[in-house]
Parts: sequence; structure tokens; C-alpha cells
Amino acid sequence: MNGVTKRFRFMAVLAGIMSLLLWFVELPVVYLLDAPELEAKVKWIPYAHGYIYAFYVLTAIHYAARSRWSVPRMLALILAGTLPVASFIAERRIAKSA
Repeated sequence: MNGVTKRFRFMAVLAGIMSLLLWFVELPVVYLLDAPELEAKVKWIPYAHGYIYAFYVLTAIHYAARSRWSVPRMLALILAGTLPVASFIAERRIAKSA
């Protein structure tokens, strides 16, 4: 299960970074600033975040299935990718348990 754990940990960190970029860079630039030149530079963030989160969900399901977790625990792991810091917390807990 070492490979599954490594994949999940990598995707959790990547999803967390992208979530931070989305919440604290892209959204403020689009909704708080009136700067079209900045909006054009951060336009890629929501697209990248969407694809990365989809892969995060797949790796979370794979990890939870291999670990024989219950469905509510698996859903909690998936939902951890929606908040900026929660995926980092989930990754640390997985690292400590592995």
C-alpha cells in the first residue's frame, strides 16, 4: 500500500496548494480587484484546480478502498480537498497512520 499512500499524499498536497491559490489569489483578483490584466494572468487557476481536485478524489477513493474504510470516513477524506487547509491535515494524518 506504499504506492497508494504516496499517491494520495502527493495529490493531497497538490490539491491543497491549488485550493489556496484559488481561494486567496484567483477569487480576490476576480471579485475584489478591478484589474483585467491580473484576471488574465490567473485565469488558469480554476481550470487546473478542477482537474487536480478530480484526481484527488480518485486517489482518495483508491486509498480508502485499499484501507477498507467506511463510506462516511471516505467521504470525509474526499471533502477534505474542498477546504484550503483540510487536505494538508488529512495528508498528515495519513502519513502518521502509515
